[in-house]
Amino acid sequence: MLRLIWIASIHIRQFMRRYMPTNILLNAIRTRRGLRWGFPAMLLALPYLYVASLCTALIDNGGPGWLYLIALVCVWNALKFVWIGPVSVGLLVRTRAAESRDAHASRPQRSSASA
Repeated sequence: MLRLIWIASIHIRQFMRRYMPTNILLNAIRTRRGLRWGFPAMLLALPYLYVASLCTALIDNGGPGWLYLIALVCVWNALKFVWIGPVSVGLLVRTRAAESRDAHASRPQRSSASA
């Protein structure tokens, strides 16, 4: 039973990473070219939070309870976008440091004896 749950969760995760728009965008941000867009992508959390607040306001005014599911998904996506900002800045700093280290290591060494 545990193996079945484990395999199902693996397949669900693969499906979500491949086909869900927010996950596609987050995967693009995690690439070397996309790291610089991580901090501006944090702004995408605002529309998600707005939609979540609209859904909860509708529910409070007598709307259907299934709107809680939409509000939950919107809050989850907003948290993903808020989280990618600091993570992408850290990854960008680490990547640039590694590139600088590699560039410095590939330069030919000058000998101090040739004067």
